[in-house]
Amino acid sequence: MGSLLIALLLLLAPRTSECLQLTVHPEEVSTVTLSTSLPLDQCSVCELKDEVVGNCVASLKIEPSENVTVHLNCTEPHKAISVLIENRIECTKTDCTPERGSVPASFLSGFKRKFVWELRAPAETTLAVNFSEYGLKKVAEGDICDDGYRYAVVTKGSDAKLQNQPYCRNGGSAYVTLPNQATLTLLVSQQEELPLSLFTVMPQPPQKRAIVPGQSVKVTPDPDTRVIISRKLASSDCTVCVGEGPSQTCAPEQTLSESLTTTVDFSCSKPQDVFSVEVNRDLDCSKDCNYNAIHPEISIFQDFDRTFTWDMKVAPSMAFQLDFPAPGMRQIPSSDRCPDKHTYTILMYARAGAVSLGTFCRNGTISRMQVLYKGRVILMVPRDTDLISSDFKYSRASGSASAAVDATLPRGQTNTDFFSASDIPSDSVMKWNFDVPPMHNFTIQFLNYVKPECQSKEVKVTYQQNKVSIETALTDEQPTNYQGDFNMSLTNCDAVRKAGAGLSLSYRVSVFRSGYPYRCTVDLQNFQGLSLQIENTNPASFCEFRMDSVVQEKIVVPAGSKVDLSFLDCPSDELLLTATQTIECQSLSSCSVNDILLTIPSLDLCLPTPLRQFKWDLRVPEQGSVELSSPQGSLHQSVPGQECDGSVSLLVSDTDGSSIGHFCYRSNQGTIQKVQIFSNVTISAKADGNKDLSQQQGSVFNISFRPEITETLIYTVSPLVSTPVLLATPSWPGEMKSDSTVSWIVTIPEEYSAELLFINVSQPRCERGHTRVAIQEMGSSKEESFREDDRYNDKYDIQSSFYLNMSNCEPEHGTFAALSKISLQKKTRKLLSIILAVVGALLAVMVIILAVVCVVVRKKKRLTNRSSIYIPKGPVSLPGDASYSKSRGENDSPVYASIDDTMVYGHLLAQDGHADRGPGNFNGHQVGMYRTFTGPMETSSKESGGEVDSGQGPEKDAYRPFLAPSETFIPARPRTPLDAVDSMGWDRRMMDNELYTFKNPSDPNPIRLSAAEPLPPPEPEDNSWSESDEAEPHYDMPDM
Repeated sequence: MGSLLIALLLLLAPRTSECLQLTVHPEEVSTVTLSTSLPLDQCSVCELKDEVVGNCVASLKIEPSENVTVHLNCTEPHKAISVLIENRIECTKTDCTPERGSVPASFLSGFKRKFVWELRAPAETTLAVNFSEYGLKKVAEGDICDDGYRYAVVTKGSDAKLQNQPYCRNGGSAYVTLPNQATLTLLVSQQEELPLSLFTVMPQPPQKRAIVPGQSVKVTPDPDTRVIISRKLASSDCTVCVGEGPSQTCAPEQTLSESLTTTVDFSCSKPQDVFSVEVNRDLDCSKDCNYNAIHPEISIFQDFDRTFTWDMKVAPSMAFQLDFPAPGMRQIPSSDRCPDKHTYTILMYARAGAVSLGTFCRNGTISRMQVLYKGRVILMVPRDTDLISSDFKYSRASGSASAAVDATLPRGQTNTDFFSASDIPSDSVMKWNFDVPPMHNFTIQFLNYVKPECQSKEVKVTYQQNKVSIETALTDEQPTNYQGDFNMSLTNCDAVRKAGAGLSLSYRVSVFRSGYPYRCTVDLQNFQGLSLQIENTNPASFCEFRMDSVVQEKIVVPAGSKVDLSFLDCPSDELLLTATQTIECQSLSSCSVNDILLTIPSLDLCLPTPLRQFKWDLRVPEQGSVELSSPQGSLHQSVPGQECDGSVSLLVSDTDGSSIGHFCYRSNQGTIQKVQIFSNVTISAKADGNKDLSQQQGSVFNISFRPEITETLIYTVSPLVSTPVLLATPSWPGEMKSDSTVSWIVTIPEEYSAELLFINVSQPRCERGHTRVAIQEMGSSKEESFREDDRYNDKYDIQSSFYLNMSNCEPEHGTFAALSKISLQKKTRKLLSIILAVVGALLAVMVIILAVVCVVVRKKKRLTNRSSIYIPKGPVSLPGDASYSKSRGENDSPVYASIDDTMVYGHLLAQDGHADRGPGNFNGHQVGMYRTFTGPMETSSKESGGEVDSGQGPEKDAYRPFLAPSETFIPARPRTPLDAVDSMGWDRRMMDNELYTFKNPSDPNPIRLSAAEPLPPPEPEDNSWSESDEAEPHYDMPDM
């Protein structure tokens, strides 16, 4: 069953107290149930949590690997409470796990205990359960076993009904053969102590059953093998028949020696009661000795008493040796039989006849025997016993020509009995070679001996150790408290030959530990939820643990207990001390575990080894999760290329053992702000080298219990600018757990962008579901994703903080694992391009504005040039010229009403072929006709008496507008139709010019101001217009 570790702590008094507290910690394959048949008001089993008694029930079941403290609220708990320990043994066709049913020696003594083992093996495979230490015997259903041990085997019969067969100890059945599915139970009384090993289980391949009585069977002997079928009851007339038809012969005894298939039949209905079968084989090493492992091979006649014999010999004056399989053979008195019903006898043929070297069983300390010249090995198996195949080796020996036995004594405190040959020949020697474990002492004690009648010499016993010999007589005191390997030789004298009076000796070798143990008292009563475990990491060492004076394979100190420990020959560097603290949150509403700092407490200084490992078991409530963060900066996950190099590494794993990752804390190089985990968590802190974790300063983790999350695992990551960060799936480089999810919340600074690179992605073939990798920027609905059967980009450029989500499927084969890298890059190139573009655009606008300004300035300068108008009489006048001295009254120049300059001469420009000059042409539409003044004109400017400035004035008889319409920034005049009457009564845009002084207010406007056709002029009144009026002269304007 594997060791089941139970620690008892009596709270008030011993067994007569009213309550009892004990801590139960089953192994991984065991389940413990504490129950009572009494009413709850008289007796109950209560679970104790945080020193508070919880719910009390009549039956409490403790699952494997749990560590539960229970309170037995009974007047007499040892009488009222029964204990059920359930275990399971799984077997293949070759071995079983575990192969032994065992418990600690002091397991819950004082309680009524029931052990149950469920045995399972493949179909057509039988299970051989070995009770070789004490043997079993069948009993009836109501029988009582005297020693308090009662076994029962439950199997399913051919009619599918369960069959129950009880057994008691100290019987002749050392082996019980069971089908591939069976249940083995053991009831132990309150007073009995349990042995360390209860039984062993070995699968057996399917074998052919014995012949059906009265029917024939085919037998084919192996080479150099004889099958002898002989009648053991002389009073019976049953015969064995060999052959078929007329050649068949019948006799009380038949020998089959040829390697041919022979038909064997019997003349009686129950031949197994009458006949026995011997299978004999000759093995000759006098010439060649090429024998492999020797074992009984025959698989028939299983309902008969069978004897297997091997006759062996070598050249005279030589010896052969027999090597037995581990663990070896155990010598018993010749009158006894082995518990497994497989009894070996070894004979040696001396000159005086056959001498028995001893009777042996399997599973002992004897590993080799040496036999002179010729001998025989005999294996006796009674009927109705399945044959257990056990190999041994046969070869020529080298060394002294005497019978010898090699034995390896076990560790610990043991007593082993040995027997000499039954009748050692005269002047012969029998020798024993003993290997004693280191750090052990041995003592020799003679139990019984027969001294022959000596004619000469004396019988002597010689001990040899390190080339030092000690001789003693049979009656002397033998060595006591010696250490080291030694040889013992028994030499016979020249004895008188008498039947039954030959030399023989039986003795006992006692082995026990030497040295003085180191002691330590450990008190965990002041540490809440803290337990200790101490293991020996070197199986080859001779370290011995004791807890409260009981030998333990490993020490487990339960939480809240105080125990005495002792260590014998236990080097400190070969011990592993692990402390485990359980932190549990029952519900989020009542849980006080929030922002708790995990620290490593200081343990008792008397412990023989430093604290190498500390574990925290975090129990998450329903609809809850656990959040981990570092109190010392940020966390760093150890991945290839970025391993943790600190003094302490932290392994975070699920309760089922699935690794999440190794972490350490770095003040300046960590990138993980927190980790959120959906399930229960185990955090393991390991020290680097031989450092003591209890000397670790500060906290290692900050934990909080939070509401349930939708993912299995969530990381919050802030990448560093200086170093890329690697993101690995849980258990990297191993596979990610099936049907699990992991997410990373990656925060990117605003002035940086991220490059996400998938370094290594392995994809499985999914049996159910799909793997999925998704990337989504925060605040964006756009998502990029791929599955196991999609192609994907190795690199993604991400401009802001984002989510990275991964999920695994149920793989058919292959594994899902991913390793990605995030590198930050400053947003320099795009920003510079935008700035340069903006600067270039501004420069272009400035250049355009500057060019426009320059053009406008130049135009304005040109407009400052003086323009002249053709005057038929008087001197030439320059507008704005200060030299123009005549006043309005003295000036006889034409007078104009106000008029738009751009509209006045538009038709002239069109006529001169300049219709495309500026917007003043109004897209080619003609304006009103210019009518000149009809008054007298001077033909010579000299007659006016004015002086002409020939150096500065503009050219005469030429029209120049002050500013071209296209250069004024003044929008074009709206092209709306105007009434023909009173449209130009007075216009501020007209210049004072005599050319337009003829127009009366009631006259129609001759200037066309719109593209619309003007209305026809009204009929003139009488005397308002005369054809005798002289036509106005027409002036042609020179080209500009």
